[in-house]
Amino acid sequence: MLAVVPESIFRPTARILLVDDSERVMLYRGMGPTKNPEYAWFTPGGGVHPGESLPVAAARELREETGHDVSPDAFGPVVARSSGYWRAADDTLFRAEDSYFLLRVPALTVDVSGMEALERSLLDTFRWWTAAELDALDERVIPPGLAGLLRRLLAAGPPDEPVVLPWHRPEISP
Repeated sequence: MLAVVPESIFRPTARILLVDDSERVMLYRGMGPTKNPEYAWFTPGGGVHPGESLPVAAARELREETGHDVSPDAFGPVVARSSGYWRAADDTLFRAEDSYFLLRVPALTVDVSGMEALERSLLDTFRWWTAAELDALDERVIPPGLAGLLRRLLAAGPPDEPVVLPWHRPEISP
């Protein structure tokens, strides 16, 4: 007999590994709009609108969340992916596929005034992190394995195929 799988909503995201001249990645700290929210550090980025390509979504999200305006052409290939399920506060089940781009930038001033009100309400700070600082961090980082991925990308550049990272909510399944 086949198991019944509850319906889920597919939610692709475009996320940005924003790296400065000091080889630090910028992360936000906040709570997700999940059923059981908890604080975590995560990259800028978010949902892909219908009809949007991943690079267009990444450019839009970067502009909204950091005030940094770049062309979708500034993004190279997807360097990593992570996928899995998460539950919203209203118990809606989502099947996510996070696609990560690497974008090197000179030092920049982060401007969150373009964020949606909900996004601003969930975030409490941002910070630039080195891989070594991420290794020593005793807080949740999304995606898991970010420090190792950052080291790999800084040493060798974008991989031929996206690196598959573990999902950050493995306890949630359909």
